[in-house]
Amino acid sequence: MMENLGEAMMEIRRRQRMRPRMPTELVGFWKGEDLLDGKPVRSNTIVFRTKGCYWAQKGGCTMCGYTYDAAVTPPTADDLIAQYRSVENSIDGKVVKLFTSGSFLDKGEVPEKARDEILSSLSKKASKVIVETRPEFVTDKALEEAKKYVERLEVAIGLETSSDKIRIECINKNFLFMDFVKASETAKRHGVTTKAYLLLKPPFIDEKDALDDMVKSVLDAAPYAGTISINLCNVQRGTIVDELFRKKAYRPPWLWTIVEIIRRVHGKTGAIIMSDPLAAGSPRGPHNCYRCDHAFADAIRKYSITQDVSVFDGLGCECRLTWEKVLELEAWTFGAPLLY
Repeated sequence: MMENLGEAMMEIRRRQRMRPRMPTELVGFWKGEDLLDGKPVRSNTIVFRTKGCYWAQKGGCTMCGYTYDAAVTPPTADDLIAQYRSVENSIDGKVVKLFTSGSFLDKGEVPEKARDEILSSLSKKASKVIVETRPEFVTDKALEEAKKYVERLEVAIGLETSSDKIRIECINKNFLFMDFVKASETAKRHGVTTKAYLLLKPPFIDEKDALDDMVKSVLDAAPYAGTISINLCNVQRGTIVDELFRKKAYRPPWLWTIVEIIRRVHGKTGAIIMSDPLAAGSPRGPHNCYRCDHAFADAIRKYSITQDVSVFDGLGCECRLTWEKVLELEAWTFGAPLLY
């Protein structure tokens, strides 16, 4: 299955047109809020344009279109430093998140010179730095080098699910839950915290299975991650999820589902549970009936900052009955969504 998914992803990726970008041009920079020591603080997110995720170059994950943000010509270390310098004076957050289309700790993607220069500068600007990376790059050597510059460091790993079967056969992500555990334990030895990204409703599973898997995954990941971010799958172009969506064989998750998940896991872990429903209320993003989506998305984001489950108490809509029927009946449709 994994090999077939990889081949399918490679074929899809070959059909995409890549817009040429300057190697000194960032993918994005924005300001937001995050939690630090349980309190809301300003945060900054920097997305670097690199040569891309090494796994995406072999096909990659079924839902991920971030590989198309990669530079056609691999940026040099100096190019990546120039990307950082372009927003350096705008950084004003106590928490700074460093993303690429792959792994910030992959030296093949972010050369040591760029990594060290960026972290050295951030040591004077941020109280905490979060770097996104795959688990195989969370090594003793990488963390020793990063900790020379940043005292409070967190590694954010796209675990997606605690189910190896779903991670491999539905997402095509070639690592196991034990690889995540090992990375978390390595981080802990160096005084580095771990954040787990989980994915609600990858392709090939129905809404109820997605709900049940996410509840289990949160509880499984919590002993190893101080923060758990539940990402609601959205439809990114140039992916298998996109192909299924176009054939009416995939529907993004209901917002009712993430609210139910949070209600079920709230207070059962020592972890901070967060979620930011990107593209909520659009056909390609997580949605209910469209009438109530804005209120649901606002409540989900508010919970992420407050950790107060009572923010959901006022939510209600007639579409709840439809959602409940979807949970009850969708398993009988052999994976085809009942509604879009």
